[in-house]
Parts: sequence; C-alpha cells; structure tokens
Amino acid sequence: QLGIHPDWQFVDVYGMEPELLSMVPRPVCAVLLLFPITEKYETFRTEEEERIKAKGQDVKSSVYFMKQTINNACGTIGLIHAIANNRDKMNFETNSSLKKFLEDSLSMTPEERAKYLETYEAIRVTHESSAHEGQTEAPSIDEKVDLHFIALVNVGGHLYELDGRKPFPINHGETSDDSFLEDAIEVCKKFMERDPEELRFNAIALSAA
Repeated sequence: QLGIHPDWQFVDVYGMEPELLSMVPRPVCAVLLLFPITEKYETFRTEEEERIKAKGQDVKSSVYFMKQTINNACGTIGLIHAIANNRDKMNFETNSSLKKFLEDSLSMTPEERAKYLETYEAIRVTHESSAHEGQTEAPSIDEKVDLHFIALVNVGGHLYELDGRKPFPINHGETSDDSFLEDAIEVCKKFMERDPEELRFNAIALSAA
C-alpha cells in the first residue's frame, strides 16, 4: 500500500538462536522489535537517556530519525525508520506515497517529521487500514497500549536503535552487512534480559527476497 517493491519482504524471526537465524533470507537491512513497556523498561529508559546526555554519543548525520507524536503509531514509525535508513537499497513503485514522504521530510528535524506525519493523509489512511485488518478490534488512537515497536538499522557501519519515544537515536556500536542480524538480535536479547518474566517479544527482519 505504501509503494515498496515486492522484492523486499518482512520475515518473522521466530527464534534467536544461530541455527534459526541462519534460515532468515539475507541481506537483512533492518529489524523491528516488538516489546512490552514495563516499569523496569521505563526506569532503564530514563537512566539511559541521562547517561547519554552526560557522556554523549556519536550519531551520524545520515541517520533518519523522527519523533512519535501520534498515539499507537509506533509500528508505522518503526516501518518508516527501517525503510528511510535503507532508501538507497529500495525500489519504490511509481507514485509511492512513502517515497514522497521521505523525500519531503529528508531535510526536516525529527520533530518536524513527526508533525508532517500528523498531516500526511496517505500514510495515515494506510496505518488505520492495516490496524483494522486483524481479527480483534484495533485500539483507538487515544487508548494506552503497553506494547511498542522500535527499529534497529545499520547506518555507516553502526547499529542504531530508533525509537520515536526517545529524544535521539541510540548507537549500539559497530556492525556490518554480514553480522547485522546477529548484532541486532543481541540488542533484542538485552531487552528480554531486562524483563525476564515477560514473554511478549517478537522480532521481524526486513530482508531481500
């Protein structure tokens, strides 16, 4: 619906062990992680933000990052983050609404991109349509949901966590095209380790067919 060439696909990462990851089609250029927002996570998020503000971090200017100002749109924003940071590898269909959004917003700040998305009808309609395709009733735009999507991407040989709820991207260190999936899954495992009693985790890889 957003005009992505069908040669690219999303693949569920059902297991995070090496033998299972080996079955995921390569190359993988992004991983979307779905995880629960718990008290433990929120405490960690606050501490992480304070630590990075105090120590600083290296974030390449080429990283495309946007804030989330629309409730229950983390999946859409995660998808935008995944594709925006791999747009040079994508084959967009003619008149792709997502391609136009990315081109229009490329020079904007993360806050300006969020405001632009609020008014961008084509993506908003697609988001609402996808949200209602499931068997259960989709949450209203104002309803609090305790599950959240983030994107993990490789930009310039560094693995970045992109979460619109955070003030900036998180640099998780060096990676490569060959090791990106395994490196991203290690980041996912850290989320799981912070909440060992939680089971509501799922990872999806954006992969070439």
